[in-house]
Amino acid sequence: MAIKVFTIGVYGLSEDEFFKALVSSEVEIFCDVRWRRGMRGKEYSFVNSSKLQKSLGDLGIRYIHRKELAPPPSIRELQKIDDAENGVLKRSRHTLGDRFIEGYRECCLAEFDSTSLLRELAPLRNCLFFCVEREPESCHRSLIARRLCDDLGLELENLHPWKS
Repeated sequence: MAIKVFTIGVYGLSEDEFFKALVSSEVEIFCDVRWRRGMRGKEYSFVNSSKLQKSLGDLGIRYIHRKELAPPPSIRELQKIDDAENGVLKRSRHTLGDRFIEGYRECCLAEFDSTSLLRELAPLRNCLFFCVEREPESCHRSLIARRLCDDLGLELENLHPWKS
């Protein structure tokens, strides 16, 4: 059985849609790559770390947090600069800025070892990378997943439950 890499964001999804997407994709490992693992407000409280871990556990999905893959504030600031220059709000962003991508690759992916991560995840097969942005192209999770897939020849699927 081949290993498959998934990504998902939470913006625009209900709790039910979010967890149905994980179950229907047979996700076995949920890799949280957020710097802060909390969300403000009730709408997305289901992805606050403790509640999320409980729900995933109930579904038989293993949870891991890889903070070293989360962009630190200094790198996130680079995206804020690009967003401001382009008049784009975070939730309506469709792509990452070049400054952010370069900074993220230098800061977080320079030491990233795909093979080591794969060993950590074994023997499970379907790994999902999670952050909050709706579109994968507007989130660092896409850079992580693409790197992992390119390095190891794995299949990637970005989950878009709202498009179903």
